[in-house]
Amino acid sequence: GGRGERSEELPAERGPGAAFHMFVLMEDLLEKLKLLSYEEEALRPHNMRPLSRHYFALPTNPGEQFFMFCTLAAWLITKAGHPFEQPQEYDDPNAVISNVLSELRSF
Repeated sequence: GGRGERSEELPAERGPGAAFHMFVLMEDLLEKLKLLSYEEEALRPHNMRPLSRHYFALPTNPGEQFFMFCTLAAWLITKAGHPFEQPQEYDDPNAVISNVLSELRSF
């Protein structure tokens, strides 16, 4: 199929490369974030380090990864023209995700 027409198959049914698909997606995401100057605009104001090539592909520190995701989501939403308050590290994760999803639905 074309872009956006991926089937919902189980990983074992997708072939031997399926286990590495998440790594490819993460590398693509990182390249897109770099094109948007995420390091200077999203991370530097919060004294955060740049992402590794596989940051979200491996569950290393879920709390830190969740906060990074929320930081990037808030920055991207704001960059898209919808002012969005930067979540704080100790905010309720369910409330943060609810706010992100609500804002995205308003697009």
